[in-house]
Amino acid sequence: MPQDNEYMLFAGSSHPELAQQIASCLGKPLGKALIEKFPDGEIGVQVLESVRGRDVFIVQSTARHPNFYLMELLILVDAFKRASARSIVAVIPYFGYARQDRRGKAREPITAKLVADLLQKAGVTRVLTMDLHTEQIQGFFDIPVDNLYARPLIVETLSRHKLEGTVVVTPDIGSIKLARAYAEALKVDLAIVDKRRVNAKQVEMAALIGDVKGKDVLLVDDMCSTGGTLITAARVCKQAGARRLLAAVTHGLFVGKGLLEDSGIELIVMSNTVPSPETIDSKKLEVVSAAPLFSKAIESIVGAKSISSLYDTSS
Repeated sequence: MPQDNEYMLFAGSSHPELAQQIASCLGKPLGKALIEKFPDGEIGVQVLESVRGRDVFIVQSTARHPNFYLMELLILVDAFKRASARSIVAVIPYFGYARQDRRGKAREPITAKLVADLLQKAGVTRVLTMDLHTEQIQGFFDIPVDNLYARPLIVETLSRHKLEGTVVVTPDIGSIKLARAYAEALKVDLAIVDKRRVNAKQVEMAALIGDVKGKDVLLVDDMCSTGGTLITAARVCKQAGARRLLAAVTHGLFVGKGLLEDSGIELIVMSNTVPSPETIDSKKLEVVSAAPLFSKAIESIVGAKSISSLYDTSS
């Protein structure tokens, strides 16, 4: 993006708190836009200030109500495109439908690709997101995609807790790369719980690969929806003699009531890519703001600087 242009930051209705935090970090006010619902549920949008020739950033996390917030984002993008914005960057802290990135069974859709197509068709010129469920989703786009990592923020928070004899445990094989990165950052051992998903709601655990007996266990995952994976993995580790259970999650959806009550997990550290869940006891939850990282990434995009430079070489 040319550096001589004053960019503008707007927010959808999914996570206004995070959008305001990003705006504060940037030292900019949020742009004015009217978002309303018609009596039949349709979404109405009006941009209340000129964006002609401007680079526009829209903060919208497609969590909790993914269908509604995705549609709202598409309508916002269309409004800015028709208002002659020069470029439109969709800042999507949590990218919904990312789990549907391939065909696991016959006659299944690849919905993550569909979402990518919709965003591009609407007029998005770049996507800024965090901890995509699978990194190959970046290949679904024909526009630049910048995928940030919450791990450094969470590791910094975990370092303030006294973790002794810790082992990082991934609750499924798909998160091995993430777990290994945590283990390397914390300089601890790694273990794996073999997960087999029965359906969208049910998870089956097979075996624990590694030693957790008498150790503090840090369960790590990029996202947690119902908590089923974390709960079962926690029980497997507890049965194997784990001393203390903690969890680190980027996207803490935690859909449902009474989650993790009997899991034995003492503390969950998560980023605020989605609004804080009301289903988890606040005493067991520590939320780390991703706003400073998103603001630095936005400044890098505007200034045509490398986003990878935001991390050290080990990230």
